[in-house]
Amino acid sequence: MNISNISVDLLALILAMISGVFMAVQGSLNAALGKVVGVLETTFIVHIVGTVILAVLLFVFKLGKGNMAAISQAPWYTYLGGVVSVFIIYLVCASIPQVGVANATTAIIVGQVLTAVAIDYFGAFGLKQMAWGWSQLAGVALLAIGAKLLFRGV
Repeated sequence: MNISNISVDLLALILAMISGVFMAVQGSLNAALGKVVGVLETTFIVHIVGTVILAVLLFVFKLGKGNMAAISQAPWYTYLGGVVSVFIIYLVCASIPQVGVANATTAIIVGQVLTAVAIDYFGAFGLKQMAWGWSQLAGVALLAIGAKLLFRGV
């Protein structure tokens, strides 16, 4: 691995970390909105706002670099991301007021990592298969132990 690969990988990890920051903030904002208008209503509002912003970015500012004409070439299961998004927003919005942001986020991360391990290992959804060894399994075990230590009042 050369220096440019390391810097590209580091940038990708930094971007992922920033995404985690946004996820915690989004969950908190959604939970606050859910207290006012309802959880399912919040899920709807969040998707409408996101759709409007994306429409402006894609069609007004022409920021997309992809190929919307290829939409029919994607495997059918790739469109389930929109369905999953509804569940994610709903479940995060419903869980945060009950257990708090830190507990909910910890549980989210554990669920994400365990699912990611399986997706990597099997190469699910047409993604590159990634081997897992004892050190990665130890990391998942330590993550679970850390999660248990982070949970408060549950």
